Amino acid sequence: MTTDALMNTYGDRAATLIKGEGAWLWDANGNKYLDALSGIAVCGLGHSHPAVASAVAEQAASLTHCSNFFAIPNQEKLADKLREISGMTNVFFGNSGAEANEAAIKIARLYGHQQGISLPTILVMDNAFHGRTLATLTASGSRKVQAGFEPLVRGFARGPYNDIAALQTIGDNNPDICAVFVEPIQGEGGIRIAAENYLQQLRELCDQRGWLLMLDEVQTGNGRTGKYFCYQHSGILPDVVTTSKGLGNGVPIGACLAAGKAYKLMRPGNHGSTFGGNPLSCAAALASVTTIVDSGLDTRATELGDRIMAGFKQALADCGHVKEIRGMGCMIGIELNRPCKSLFKTAMDAGLIINVTADSVIRLLPPMIMSDCEADQLVAILAPLIKDFEQD
Repeated sequence: MTTDALMNTYGDRAATLIKGEGAWLWDANGNKYLDALSGIAVCGLGHSHPAVASAVAEQAASLTHCSNFFAIPNQEKLADKLREISGMTNVFFGNSGAEANEAAIKIARLYGHQQGISLPTILVMDNAFHGRTLATLTASGSRKVQAGFEPLVRGFARGPYNDIAALQTIGDNNPDICAVFVEPIQGEGGIRIAAENYLQQLRELCDQRGWLLMLDEVQTGNGRTGKYFCYQHSGILPDVVTTSKGLGNGVPIGACLAAGKAYKLMRPGNHGSTFGGNPLSCAAALASVTTIVDSGLDTRATELGDRIMAGFKQALADCGHVKEIRGMGCMIGIELNRPCKSLFKTAMDAGLIINVTADSVIRLLPPMIMSDCEADQLVAILAPLIKDFEQD
């Protein structure tokens, strides 16, 4: 950082980025980087996408904000579009994934009280990440993000991810549970992918117990896993699904969608947002969603992800320190047998932007518009760095 006017919540910054185009970024020194992180799963359409840029410029020239005291045409169009895509019934718009998840938590509380539960309890997972507000960091499964912010929020129980039997046992011993809140793929937790029938089993469990099934698709949504929403691979419909990140392709917006037992719970005065669903953010999101759907970028995410994973599996086949290469669509994790945070800087020095999460998992979240040539370039840059890491 060049100023101490900013709270030091992010530590030293790796570079000063000033320009982006497609899958590429440039810093203030003229260095060029292939972006395999997409602003942490945000810019699925890449940087400076013309449809989004045009929509933002046009809307900013007419009306940026008016508050939710008034009907907002872009908000209504976006809600209709998301309902059509998702099969859900209605939606609340906020400004981020954490806010969308807060809305989901409030829906669960309303539902629990409606069921006569005095302390409605949400069952969440080990190694989950749902945000950094007090409620969402409590729902997260990382002591690292919780430390120093106690007392945490009551009303959460925790179980192991991808273990239905354990959740059944927890439910047997806790009559106050009213909802399950889970990421279809744990992103911050290290690109952890559950069994193929996991969401189907969760749906059945929630139906049997009268619980809400709530899915955090902040990272997995908006085409990234090969369907617009990850749950669509399983053929189920959740009661609540949240998303953000790729929804506005860089313009802040979050959405909490409800259906089934959940869609009538919110009433006037229960929840709100000053900026949520404003004309500008909804214009960006509408352009982003329309582009993803009309261009078939969810299908492209599968093709691109398969190409990248195949490239790494071939290039790293003889690397004993690579434990696993896993992923779905444009969510890819390369797990090493020891912490590898230093690879972030090593990759930057080589002109590539990646991320390391869960200490030892290289997380790749490339934009869905990345070309085959750029995908091959990603493998060509990163694979040797991973090989060399064995010698460090």
